[in-house]
Amino acid sequence: MADLLDVRGLVAGYGESVVLEDVSFTLREGGSLALLGRNGVGKTTLLLTLMGMTRLHKGTLAWRGRSLAAVPPHRRARLGFGRPGEWTVARVYDLFPRLVERRGHFGNQLSGGEQQMLAIARALMVNPTLLLLDEPTEGLAPVIIDELVGTIRAMLASGRMAVIVVEQHARLALQLTEDALVLDRGKVVHRSSSQSLLDDPGTLERFLGVA
Repeated sequence: MADLLDVRGLVAGYGESVVLEDVSFTLREGGSLALLGRNGVGKTTLLLTLMGMTRLHKGTLAWRGRSLAAVPPHRRARLGFGRPGEWTVARVYDLFPRLVERRGHFGNQLSGGEQQMLAIARALMVNPTLLLLDEPTEGLAPVIIDELVGTIRAMLASGRMAVIVVEQHARLALQLTEDALVLDRGKVVHRSSSQSLLDDPGTLERFLGVA
C-alpha cells in the first residue's frame, strides 16, 4: 500500500530552538504507529510539526507525495488530515455510548475519561485520514482506559484511517499499533514492528524504562 506520510531528515522546533534532529519515518495508508520515548524527548513536538505548528528548519515532510513544507495548518486539513466521510454524529454516538448519556452536559461537566472520548469524537467528525492521539489515557482510571482502548481498537480494525499514538504506557501503545518509533533527545533511536519491540524487553528497558 502507498505511503500516506513520508518524513525525511526532519529538523524542527520552536523559533531558533531545535527539538527534533534528523527524524525520518513513513506511514502507509491505514497504518498505525506507536511514537514512544521518555518525557521531553520530542514526541508532542513531532505531532505539532506534522500539523504545521512548529518551525521546520530542514528536511522534507510529504503527504501522499506532496510537500507540506509551505502548507499552513488549516490547508493541511483540507489536503487529507481531515475530509468529508463516514463519521457522523450517530456513528460517533454508537462508538461512544457514554456520550449519549452526557449529551446535555457542557464539556467541563464531563469526567476525565468522558472528556477524552469527546476530544476523539470531535476529531473523528472531520473524518481524518490521519488521527493523532497524544496521551489518550493520561490521568484516567483503569476501567476507563480499558473502555477507551477498546474504542481505539475498533477504529483501527476498519483499516480506513491511519493513526499515530503517543502514549507513556508503552506496552499498551505497542499492542494497539503495527509499527513503533522511539525518540530520545529529539532523535530516532529505534524503529521496528510493534510486536518485535514488545518481544524485546532489553530494548524496552534501555530506551523506555519498561521492565
